[in-house]
Amino acid sequence: MSRRSLFRFLGWCLAFIVLMWRLTCRYRVVNDVRPSLRAKGQPYVYALLHAHQIGAALLNDEKRMCAMVSRSKGGELLAPGLRLRHVTPVRGSTRRGTAEKGGRAALQVLQEHVMKNIPAVLAVDGPLGPRGKVHRGIVDLCCATGAVILPASIHVSRSLVLRNTWDHLQIPMPFSTIELRLGAPIAVTSASEDSVKHTRAQLAETLAALESTPA
Repeated sequence: MSRRSLFRFLGWCLAFIVLMWRLTCRYRVVNDVRPSLRAKGQPYVYALLHAHQIGAALLNDEKRMCAMVSRSKGGELLAPGLRLRHVTPVRGSTRRGTAEKGGRAALQVLQEHVMKNIPAVLAVDGPLGPRGKVHRGIVDLCCATGAVILPASIHVSRSLVLRNTWDHLQIPMPFSTIELRLGAPIAVTSASEDSVKHTRAQLAETLAALESTPA
């Protein structure tokens, strides 16, 4: 068995474990603005911090969604679990704000999905941080598709936080409550450098506020 096949097999094993794990948790959404967006046919893209990816995948209540997933071994492990949660993994990543390692092609695929009104989700400070710094990929995606940015933060009643990782990855514990908090949608009006810079700063501020708001 090749190393790639091994990671794929381990990914499916992990996916079924996580599926059973998910059944033990409770879920709720705060400030759910999505029904009004759906009623208007307005496409949207979730923006969240890299640390919240696991909780977001467990909570996902969309019938269909897509997400950029790294081409690394870690991405190979995550992809099967995302598929079981109705999330289409689009393989690629960006590095330090530039379209490397398939990032440009992945954004193009995400764009095609979003234009069909399939929501996308991006960890806007990934894959290498710094934590909380919003890279421009989500702004480019929304500008190209007419989608709005939907700021999202995951709060977990009991979690394991990996403090030694750059993102402080949050792993929900079994039998915890996972809460999705949504901010007001952010419209992307221009692809100019000033507009992109302003939107990134606005999104970073919104995500920080959502994450720090007490339950």
